[in-house]
This record gives sequence, C-alpha cells and structure tokens, in this order.
Amino acid sequence: MKIQNVMDESFRQYGKVITDLDCTQLIEEMGKTPAPDGEVIYVPSAPELEALPVFAQLRDRVYGGMPIQLGYCNGDNNKLNALEYHRDSEINVACTDAILLIGREQDMNPKTYEYDTAKVEAFLVPAGTVIEVYGTTLHYAPCNAGGKFRMVVVLPKGTNLPLQAVPEKKGEDALLFAVNKWLIAHPESGLEKAGAFMGLKGENITL
Repeated sequence: MKIQNVMDESFRQYGKVITDLDCTQLIEEMGKTPAPDGEVIYVPSAPELEALPVFAQLRDRVYGGMPIQLGYCNGDNNKLNALEYHRDSEINVACTDAILLIGREQDMNPKTYEYDTAKVEAFLVPAGTVIEVYGTTLHYAPCNAGGKFRMVVVLPKGTNLPLQAVPEKKGEDALLFAVNKWLIAHPESGLEKAGAFMGLKGENITL
C-alpha cells in the first residue's frame, strides 16, 4: 500500500496540518504515557495533559471556545480493524511517527452503511506534526511507522464515553458505538463481541 504524507496535497480532502500551535511541552509529557506492546490503549481525557497551557489554546482557538477533552491513543498496531467518524473534527498531535488509515464518509453505501476497504488511503504523520482530521474523515487507531506510536487525541468533551441512551440499531443508529462515535468494524476485528456494526467489506488492511 502506498504511504503518503499529511503534507501532500492528497491529504487536503481529509484534513489539514496546523502549524501555529506550540506542542513541545505536550509532546514531552506524552513521553511519560504508556505505550504497550501488542495492543492499543485509548484514554479520552488525561488530567495531567489537560493541565498544560496548550490545552487552553486548543479549546479557545482551535475549537472556538467549545468544551474539549485531551487524551491519547498509544501502542502497537498494524491493522485497520475498524473505521469511525464523529460529528466534528479531531485534532491529533503525533509524538512519534505514525500512519493513519483513512477514508471518506461520503464513500459509505448510503443505504447499507457499508464501506469498501479498497478505498482506504494511508498517510504518514511525522513526529511533531499537528493535524486536524475533518468530521467526514473515517479513521481509527494509528498504525506503527517503524515502532510503537504515541498520538494525542483532542475531541469535544464527552466524545467516546459510554452512551447514556442507546437507540434502536436501525439505519445509521446501528453504527452508534459511543458518545459522538459512529463505528464500522471489520469481521476479523473481534469487535462484534462488543456490539460493533460489521460494515467493512474487503481486506482488513495490514501494514
């Protein structure tokens, strides 16, 4: 699979690179967070990171004053397994090199909500890069780019937390997996046991 770069023109349909945000201290602190072998961990909100000055800049400038949460997704991964989307953009800060496997919500089947993994593209996010991933961009856990990864994840407050109200699993509601999280999983992912919608068709891409 061709590995592109988020600096390339081809990334512009999926998101943009943010260059006017100093995340040096945040990246340093992220070096203290766990990155386990053979698995991926996700922490929606990390108080020790939200105490840093950059948190206010992300809230007040990047999200226009909206309540936000700052956490991380770290670990060891080389498979697609699933794709998700939110009703808003997500900010990622790459603390190591990482590869994102992404697609477009517009390419989902509008009747069945299935998605062909042949449409997925791969992008390297170099260490130190800050990106905005648009709300219509399908994405999931990063993949390794020469070693385990650490990635800051910034989202509106409450995103990815357990649902308080679970709608009937019909239409797009069948994809609703957590607060502000619509998920399409691959049959090989093992996520069916958690109630995920098995809508990824084709290869479970491995890098």
